[in-house]
Amino acid sequence: MAEHKRVLSRRRKILRTAACAFAALVVLGAGAAGFAYVKLNGNIKSVDIDGRLGTARPPAATDGSFNILVLGSDSRSGENGDLAGGNTGDTARSDTAMVVHVNQDHSKAQIVSIPRDTLVARPDCTDASGRTVAGVKRAMYNSAFETGGAACAVKTTEQLTGLRMDHYLQIDFAGFARVVDAIGGATVTTTVAIHDKDSGLDLPAGEHHLDGQQALAFVRTRHGVGDGSDLGRIELQKQMVKSLLKQAGGAGMFTDPVKLWSIGDTVTKSITTDSALGSVNSLVGLVQELKGIGPDQLSMVTLPVETAPSDPNRVVEQQPQADQVWAALKADQAFPQTVVSAQPENPAQAAPTAASTAPAKDSAKVTGKPTPKAGAVR
Repeated sequence: MAEHKRVLSRRRKILRTAACAFAALVVLGAGAAGFAYVKLNGNIKSVDIDGRLGTARPPAATDGSFNILVLGSDSRSGENGDLAGGNTGDTARSDTAMVVHVNQDHSKAQIVSIPRDTLVARPDCTDASGRTVAGVKRAMYNSAFETGGAACAVKTTEQLTGLRMDHYLQIDFAGFARVVDAIGGATVTTTVAIHDKDSGLDLPAGEHHLDGQQALAFVRTRHGVGDGSDLGRIELQKQMVKSLLKQAGGAGMFTDPVKLWSIGDTVTKSITTDSALGSVNSLVGLVQELKGIGPDQLSMVTLPVETAPSDPNRVVEQQPQADQVWAALKADQAFPQTVVSAQPENPAQAAPTAASTAPAKDSAKVTGKPTPKAGAVR
């Protein structure tokens, strides 16, 4: 009997010890989760787009679809200067611009890349010092970000497209390279050899797995593909987007807590968002809404453009194709087949217009740029 009591006593002690240990783990886990939440929230930079633009904007869709303006900044501040080379002083422009449309049941997405040299009407904007900068009838699209930051870029895009930009995401050079490394790199297949001394990219035709710095060079190179214009570079960026979607889907983010933390920390340090996305909860909610969209559920086009009559080094929207693209997004419909069929199949074929409207021999004149400084890609 005494022996039985001693056994019960030992069991109670073991159970109490286990219970205390479990409770400690729960407390520590909650503390770690709380720390992680605060840390990741603190990483995120956001801009109050709604507050700056007010109500004079296109109405938001009511069918569940929504649009995101994604910009890549060419700022050379901090780590960016070491990665990108060149000098933009204290200013930055939108080196890459994509309008992402998510359909009403969030099962598919469409992306329209806007060439940075597209001449557009830029509305009145407010600069960093709070001064109003008068709008102009013709300005390079990427100058909007330089003039008035995220709010001006959104306002210009909404005026160009007639669509409400429900959200805004921005990433710079160093942030992009960090994110690519965090998810394990990106695999791309080049249909043409790429040799660009300015970006430092030297790839034979074929499949390549790129680290963050190589991926950055890949999406920024233009002198090594096609006619050397921004349009060839956009084709490389489209391939990179699909590669990153595929890589992220297989990165085991949601089954590996360590990797999830690493990627979350890297992403939140690397982006600027609109204020509605400026928290971990909001970003996680967006990821959950988009988790069913992979490369096969994504369609991408470059905004149809043609050489600007006023400047052979700039482009303007090609009509009626450009309006058809924006109308398709507004109606939550697929891109017109006439637009899709006119898109180049690889960077070497990138041209400013459909083949019938621009002779190949003239294509090099379309988006010519000043020669960049050594080590810079503009």
